[in-house]
Amino acid sequence: MALRSVVEAKKMMDSSAPPGGGARDVYLAQEGGLSRRWLWLTIFAVILLAGYFLLSRLGGASGTSARASTTRPAVPVTAEAVKRGDLDRYLTAIGTVTAFNTVTLRTRVDGQIVNVAFKEGQTVHQGDLLVEIDPRPYQAALAQAEGQLAKDRATLANAKITLARDRSLYQQGVIAAQDFDNQDSLVGQSDGAVRSDAANVAAAKVQLAYTKITAPITGRIGLRMVDIGNIVHATDTGGLAVITQLQPIAVDFSIPEDNLPEVIKDMGDGQKLPVSAFDRELKNQLAMGALETFDSQIDQTTGTIKLKAIFPNDNYALFPNQFVNVKLLVDTMRDTLLVPAAALQRNPQGTFVYVVKPDNTVDVRTVTVGATQGDVVALNSGVTPGELLVTDGLDRLHAGSRVMVQPPEASAAAASAAAGAGTTVHRSQ
Repeated sequence: MALRSVVEAKKMMDSSAPPGGGARDVYLAQEGGLSRRWLWLTIFAVILLAGYFLLSRLGGASGTSARASTTRPAVPVTAEAVKRGDLDRYLTAIGTVTAFNTVTLRTRVDGQIVNVAFKEGQTVHQGDLLVEIDPRPYQAALAQAEGQLAKDRATLANAKITLARDRSLYQQGVIAAQDFDNQDSLVGQSDGAVRSDAANVAAAKVQLAYTKITAPITGRIGLRMVDIGNIVHATDTGGLAVITQLQPIAVDFSIPEDNLPEVIKDMGDGQKLPVSAFDRELKNQLAMGALETFDSQIDQTTGTIKLKAIFPNDNYALFPNQFVNVKLLVDTMRDTLLVPAAALQRNPQGTFVYVVKPDNTVDVRTVTVGATQGDVVALNSGVTPGELLVTDGLDRLHAGSRVMVQPPEASAAAASAAAGAGTTVHRSQ
């Protein structure tokens, strides 16, 4: 519109121009100045129009953005409340189950096995008969030793009677002193023979007793290595079976040397430090016991020290040479703030959490961590009991974000459904 007005004004001035020459020059000069002014006004008008257009566009975009921000849906999250309670602090290590006593059954005499009185894998008690070797050769040897003992005892008795008679004759002067002394020496020899025979009888009884192999300890017997009918010898390197004591049982594990002073302090105070044995995944607890002692020196190659814990093992959950995860309770933090570990977030400034406010917006709160044990964290400050902390859906949050708190069951169901959908897509590919 402004350009059209300028053109029409210029045409009117051209049609009304005077015919004179000098006057025409003056008129042309005036016309040139007027044209330049109209040109600048036109440029200024164009700039104003362009600015108005840009501002109107930006204003519309900002309004649309503001409307979009006000209608943006809340972020679905899962939240848990801050609790106040006790937190147990554990030292976790890998341990090896070891038996208190392990005995390999071996024979002390030679002979043929005539009886195996145990079943493989059964629990035997000290003194129970396990294996019997043919006793007849040793019974015969015992009878021979007892016969020799009886003979020598008779000889000793006869010698003593003769000595008593010779003593009376010697006192009457009937026999010489040499004859009396010889008879007294014969009594000593007979007494020595009787003592030797008694020892032989005792040795024969011991050999006969060795034909019956009994359990030296109470424990679980393993698989038998020799069957009935086999000939065994005292010099055999292999055994007949192995008995292992399983109740109680020990677990050996190592902890860093930096944690040793705390353990020594607790044991010095007379405390029985509880020890738990878990499976390989550290999920299922196998047995509960107590710390017994620790080694007398630190392993310089690893910077650790070995500890031993005792377990009653009533349900036979632990077996020798089994690898277990050990958790040693060293301290309990009383009446502290407990939050889920999933709620903690970290940035260059420190550790923080998202706190859900009553208006369903989140606030960024800096916290101080006291200790961490598994999925639970003890905080020294930053939150109060009862406040809700976001534990899932954190990646889309910032200060002031609107949230919609979902119960943990709904969140778990949604995650399971998503996992199932992902599995279906994977199979279809």
